[in-house]
Amino acid sequence: MDQVLLFVTLGFAAGAVYAVIAASIVSLHAATGVLNFAQGSFALWGMWVVAELRRSGTLVLPVGSVPLGAPVSAWTAVGIGVLSTAALALAAHWLVFRPLRTAPPLSQVVASVGLMLAIAALVPLRFSTNGALAEPLLTDRTLAVGGTFVNVSDLLLLAVAVAVTGALAAYFRLTRWGVATRACAEDERAARLTGLSPDRLAGVMWVITGAATALVATLAAPSIGLDPIGSMFAVLPGLAAALLARLTSVAVAGAAGVAIGCLQSILLLLSTKDGWPAWAQAGFGEALPFVLVVVALVVLGRHIPARGALGAVRMPAVTLPRHPWAAAAGLTAAAAVAVAVTSGSWRFGVVTSVIMGLIALSLVVLTGYLGQISLASMAFAGTGGFVLSRATVAWGVPFPLSILVSAAVATLVGVAVGLPALRIRGAQLAVVTLAGAVALQQLIFANPALTPFEGNLIDGPALFGWDLAVRNGTDLTTAAFSGTVLVVVGLLVALVARLLAGATGQSFLAIRSNERAAASAGIDVARTKLAGFALSAFLAGVGGCLIGYSRSQLSAESFNVVVGLSVLCMAYVGGITSIGGALVAGLVAPLGVLYTLLGSTLGLGRYYTLIAACALIVTAVLNPSGLAGGLTHLRRRPKPARRPAEVAA
Repeated sequence: MDQVLLFVTLGFAAGAVYAVIAASIVSLHAATGVLNFAQGSFALWGMWVVAELRRSGTLVLPVGSVPLGAPVSAWTAVGIGVLSTAALALAAHWLVFRPLRTAPPLSQVVASVGLMLAIAALVPLRFSTNGALAEPLLTDRTLAVGGTFVNVSDLLLLAVAVAVTGALAAYFRLTRWGVATRACAEDERAARLTGLSPDRLAGVMWVITGAATALVATLAAPSIGLDPIGSMFAVLPGLAAALLARLTSVAVAGAAGVAIGCLQSILLLLSTKDGWPAWAQAGFGEALPFVLVVVALVVLGRHIPARGALGAVRMPAVTLPRHPWAAAAGLTAAAAVAVAVTSGSWRFGVVTSVIMGLIALSLVVLTGYLGQISLASMAFAGTGGFVLSRATVAWGVPFPLSILVSAAVATLVGVAVGLPALRIRGAQLAVVTLAGAVALQQLIFANPALTPFEGNLIDGPALFGWDLAVRNGTDLTTAAFSGTVLVVVGLLVALVARLLAGATGQSFLAIRSNERAAASAGIDVARTKLAGFALSAFLAGVGGCLIGYSRSQLSAESFNVVVGLSVLCMAYVGGITSIGGALVAGLVAPLGVLYTLLGSTLGLGRYYTLIAACALIVTAVLNPSGLAGGLTHLRRRPKPARRPAEVAA
């Protein structure tokens, strides 16, 4: 019992961060209607700014820095870091989310994800992250409680989190601005008619929540550590807690956040006990938010209120495929020429672009056509890749049957992740898919009991005695393997284009436009949604198999969540509603042609994630149809009629 008490209190630090993130998400949703995936990145930025101020006395900004001459005292550094994060949050409101106030949920979600990635990408670029430690801010005293010793700092963190959450709740109930914010959430049009400014009220809330998140995260940093990636994903438990509170109660969200932190700590204790399965000793704490999110959304999804928006929103326009077989043949021929004229890392980049284009196509099907926002494409690809390792090495399944078996398993996973889509949609579905992706990564891909130390090896493909392996001696990417990839991807692109141009595509678009109208027209909405998830997961699974064959072995990093979010960035930038957009996304996807150009030629590979994230934000704000959609719109724009004088001439 003493151990249980100890581990419960050890969970207070993480729970305090989750609680304030959850309370901030609920507050921002009331003020703006946005589910802010970047709230964890605000915490990340504040932690690192304070650490650098205490180490070197330099105030690091997203662009540039301000040297203060000497290391700054602890609480002065905290104050400056909190103000810096509040200013960053305000800039995010005015530059990103204010222009997207009436945008569809897809644009808001991808802009939020882009901001999350941009801030996280800035941290290793702007700070020295090797061996960085957060110096203690609170007391190091302990307190004897029930036969064990409890850190007083953990109790203080819990108290601060309760105070911050209580202050946010009081703001909405007891202050004039808070009541006005709630009025805007109920009916924004009516609020504007009474003279209220939703933009100004939203800006105030961005400042408050950014400062609150940075404060608690900075105080908790010595306990939870300075992790450039892990702190970014602290938003998932926060989102889970916010959804458990139905996005309405700040106090309930805070309490749920603390409870999640304590539950994760208890799971860590249980994993050390005798009799606990070896395969379950890693990843269960990270999988907990996924379980809670699914429960919250499936049980409460129909009862989570929507914000009273100003007017209707329009989804990005869809470009229907024309002449799918001819287009696929032409693109395959162009890719074949690119393979023929390149070698080494450039040929590998071309082949990788083709594969990543297939994974981006899975997003076009599911998100662009069906309207289901998914952040789990690389998780489906990873499922296909990891099953391929077992199929080729342990089970001896030959090519191409090995791809079909692996993609079939990925399809089943996709259908399972898609089941909540029968009750929820929009940003809430994005939360489910992101939480599911993290759970798969930590529980399966990064599990030491399931992944050997040397990685998941994959036997090269062969067909009728013809070796199709990716490498042959010093040849980094063989022509045989390149041709195999082109044939597989070309056939799938043509088949998908044919489906989307026919009745299947029409059904997808009808559901995206209005589910009730689609159902009244005789479309089985549930079956069509699951079919969309199945098709998307199958395409991603085949892409994961091709990635596995191209690398001969896989690790958890091959399909980590950040890579998946980068693919989403590129798919949206290329054009999430067109097949051409998927092909553009392949060119600029991780390890593709653009990445090769940045890394091998220009030496800018470490800036790739930042460039991708910024491109995503700019595209979401200025051109929701993406590059391919914008070009199509320009090409189809009618020419202006000539004036009578010009006709007479």
